[in-house]
Amino acid sequence: VQLVESGGGLVHPGESLRLSCVASGIDVSTSWMYWYRQAPGKGREYVAEITTAGSPHYADSVKGRFTISRDNAQNTLYLQMDNLQPEGTAVYYCNTANQTADYWGRGTQVTVSS
Repeated sequence: VQLVESGGGLVHPGESLRLSCVASGIDVSTSWMYWYRQAPGKGREYVAEITTAGSPHYADSVKGRFTISRDNAQNTLYLQMDNLQPEGTAVYYCNTANQTADYWGRGTQVTVSS
């Protein structure tokens, strides 16, 4: 299983970014998929998930601003992040698990600064 995130960058407060996570070795349409983030000096924090049925769930801190989705044909997970704020500065990770292991990508850096 391999997860490769991309789409991070430096943005100003209020701007948007869309993160992508290309998966191989698993089928995103039949796996629960997650986004986590880790801010400097802090632990890894849950951001959002999408179930096999396509139902999204979010941390309260991002609800209404972030949207998780997937493209089954591209086997890719997305995180649309709108109205980003400085507290959104973190490395964002894609995650999934099966009966064997828990899988993580290497992450993509998002920096929100004026």
